Amino acid sequence: MAVYYHPLYSRLALPQRHRFPITKYQLLKHAITELGFTDFIRPHKATNEQIQLCHTREYTERFISGQLTEKEIKKMGFPWSNQLVERTLYSVGASIQAAESALTTQLAVNLSGGYHHAYSTYGSGFCIFNDLAIAAAHLINTDQVSSVLIFDCDVHQGDGTAEICSAQEDVITCSIHCQQNFPRLKQQSDYDFAIDAGTTDDEYLNTLKSALDFCIRLHQPDIILYNAGADIYQGDELGHFDISLEGVYQRDLLILNTCRQHAIPIMCALGGGYQRDTQQLVTVHKQLFRAIVDLSPSLV
Repeated sequence: MAVYYHPLYSRLALPQRHRFPITKYQLLKHAITELGFTDFIRPHKATNEQIQLCHTREYTERFISGQLTEKEIKKMGFPWSNQLVERTLYSVGASIQAAESALTTQLAVNLSGGYHHAYSTYGSGFCIFNDLAIAAAHLINTDQVSSVLIFDCDVHQGDGTAEICSAQEDVITCSIHCQQNFPRLKQQSDYDFAIDAGTTDDEYLNTLKSALDFCIRLHQPDIILYNAGADIYQGDELGHFDISLEGVYQRDLLILNTCRQHAIPIMCALGGGYQRDTQQLVTVHKQLFRAIVDLSPSLV
């Protein structure tokens, strides 16, 4: 099984007390070695041509060359820097390559990714280029698959993914998110399951299972790109759900097991998570890798 990681994921210089937990990637890489994950693949950067499958040429070039306005940078959530450009290109490249790898190995993970608030013409909410939308478009554009399901389980709606993929019949978008959470103005995914704040494990997992079974039965996707957001956890400061750590584990196990039962390749991206206690945040993200080990020990 391929796990993609680049040191730049956690090397981005940010202002003190910045809300984004940039150190979590390096800490998670270290934490999952205890589970047996020791072979990490360093990705290549995404090309402009790949990015422009989902983003306009103007936006792509202005971001890369540092010509965004102050308003655009504020909406993006990160101060612009050459380091940010490099990190972004490696993150997107990793999701593309992990998706391609999953077609061969059935399962691959990007230790970054899940940047679902990025729209075709601008970045938003710590998301600059929409890696899962780009990976889906790349797979279809290169005739590697005929259909892709983007299954988004971040607590926030995948609004940018919905906007980008709205005209792409071969890319199915499903978002399971908190109704009373960011973004205030939601977009229309192919399937939206908006759950109320305070939702607990059983209701969440039942909704998740119904949504996934429905999407697979109706669309029979060639691959699933899974946004495994850790911000559904009850301790997440920007989450609003009441999902236990065991509930996060059961979510990941259910999705992985369903894909295995249907012989559908799956690529997992890390998604969001916003606890000031970064070690606890890493523990939540680690549930995905616990599920992988428990379901398929031979993959590690």
